[in-house]
Amino acid sequence: MRAVASVPRLTRRRALLGAACVLAAGPSFAGESAALTFEQLYESYGVRGLVFSAVLRNLSGHDVAMRGYMAPPLKPESHFFVLTREPVALCPFCQSDAEWPSDIVVVYLKAASPLISAGEAVSVRGRLEVGSWTDAETGFVSQIRIVDAVFRRA
Repeated sequence: MRAVASVPRLTRRRALLGAACVLAAGPSFAGESAALTFEQLYESYGVRGLVFSAVLRNLSGHDVAMRGYMAPPLKPESHFFVLTREPVALCPFCQSDAEWPSDIVVVYLKAASPLISAGEAVSVRGRLEVGSWTDAETGFVSQIRIVDAVFRRA
């Protein structure tokens, strides 16, 4: 209580007004989704390759929110895209595995949607799936997916 009392009156008023604005704006995009970052995907690299982190394994099957960059899409409107840590200039289906980053997340949307330009940050929310899975339509193999997802520009 003393710490609050020592804060100048104008600063306290601004803090209270800021908090009121946040509350009035309603829930954040993440809502009740757990935040997940690229740094939390893997815990180590061993003889068998990348090892999923405990955080990732524990969130599997739960709603998560993640921020990253939409890789250049295969076509302008799609039901999925690849989320990357950093903006990338290459298409995930046009290059060899050796040139594609290992820390990617495939995002399957609830419905086909126009995608945005590569290099723009996006926020994604959906259910996390972990483990090897092959998309029957494209043959694309993924290890980490966010399904039934929605996205917006970050």
